Amino acid sequence: MIDVRPATVFEDVRAVIGPKAPTSTVCFCLSYRIPSKLNNELKGPARADYVAELCKEKPAPGVLAYDGDTPVGWAAIAPRAATNFARNRKIPHVDDLPVWSLWCIRVRPGHRGQGISHALIAGAVDFARTNGAPVVEAYPLDNGDSKVDLTMAYAGLRKNFEQAGFTKSADTTSTLAGHPRILMRLVIH
Repeated sequence: MIDVRPATVFEDVRAVIGPKAPTSTVCFCLSYRIPSKLNNELKGPARADYVAELCKEKPAPGVLAYDGDTPVGWAAIAPRAATNFARNRKIPHVDDLPVWSLWCIRVRPGHRGQGISHALIAGAVDFARTNGAPVVEAYPLDNGDSKVDLTMAYAGLRKNFEQAGFTKSADTTSTLAGHPRILMRLVIH
């Protein structure tokens, strides 16, 4: 059974979204979380140190899915106002509610096809609800029946969010891997 918990254990976060090379300047799911200047400045171990500090904060920077004691998935979720989506010109603001953004879903290789992304979406919504969010937004790919390169599927797929009760609220001018992204919402309060 998959258990979804707040991402408070840095080594578990590293196992799912950390780069293979410790000196790498990519991933750790920071590009939408922090200003691009800081994102570009954080290199190698400094990125890991930054995320380790995020894991100590309340609320945590997202949720992790576990299969027993093994971390198998990650979802990034935070108040939209605390992310780059607050100023993103390609993703519209539907209203002035203090929505939370769910922008990254990652399932570790070897664990895909087991419903973990669905558990992550549900767990992220529960996490946002627990932290007082009235609405959760996501910006998934509207890919229809088209295949999506797994490295670019982190934004999630429309059908998975529809299955979780989200509805399309707006079009965006953002694309990813050649697919349009849409704004989907779920009212939770």
